[in-house]
Amino acid sequence: MEPRTVTFYRWSDMPKEKVTDMLDRRLITADRMMLSHVYLKKGAIVPQHSHENEQLTYILEGGLRFWIGKDESQVIDVMAGDVLHIPSQVLHKAEALDDTLDVDIFSPPRQDWLDKTDDYLRK
Repeated sequence: MEPRTVTFYRWSDMPKEKVTDMLDRRLITADRMMLSHVYLKKGAIVPQHSHENEQLTYILEGGLRFWIGKDESQVIDVMAGDVLHIPSQVLHKAEALDDTLDVDIFSPPRQDWLDKTDDYLRK
């Protein structure tokens, strides 16, 4: 078996991508998972979407209101210190209730974020 190497990251060294006027992000990608810092200004909307990737959202600062499902009937406010698990293929939408720093973990990595083909987010 080949020896594996570890990699050290510092968030301040990671490039910050401006996705929209209301949303920036930094990404760290491994073989089977992705870790991201998502910076949302108050009122930023993440339009309804779904993806194959399982998602954990951990709010460090601020808060996000999520609408879950096609009819958006389930509403969950996720505030600083809270974690939301979104299974694969579950429709969801979000709005920043305040300026927010959100840590998202995806498995597998979000290829659309890496390729910048996440048009639903860039509108």
